[in-house]
Amino acid sequence: MMEKSPDAFRTISEVGTDLDLPQHVLRFWETRFTQIRPLKRSGGRRYYRPEDVELLKCIRQLLYGQGYTIKGVQRMLKERGVRVLVAQVLSGQMPETGHGDGGVTSHGETNADSSLEISQDERASGLSPQDLHRLKAALFEMNEGMTLLKDALSSEE
Repeated sequence: MMEKSPDAFRTISEVGTDLDLPQHVLRFWETRFTQIRPLKRSGGRRYYRPEDVELLKCIRQLLYGQGYTIKGVQRMLKERGVRVLVAQVLSGQMPETGHGDGGVTSHGETNADSSLEISQDERASGLSPQDLHRLKAALFEMNEGMTLLKDALSSEE
């Protein structure tokens, strides 16, 4: 099989495999990071541009590699801009956070509104941050599915 060009669009399956992330996590991140905008074709099939894949690599590194929270990464994207942050992270230059930034990393930030924040008890569970994020993303998707199912059933009545 021939390798795709670096400029070629990728499917969600290809991106998930390349980044070692389940597809549901990629779909969940789309709901949390407005900067992720794959093209959607008939049937809702997603096609990721090379810059989308770079942003996903950056987000993955910040969340799983550096322990930032989703809120922390959202804040960094807003303050620095996508291109600057992606360039810094993918070149190995981790962004400066400062210590008075309101706890951008998961180590100091608490936020009851975010369903994917990791609590002290969860950190003590022995699961890796990546596994905890995956479990929470799966739970979020199941809850979303239940809501859709309830809406569909109530509209039939």
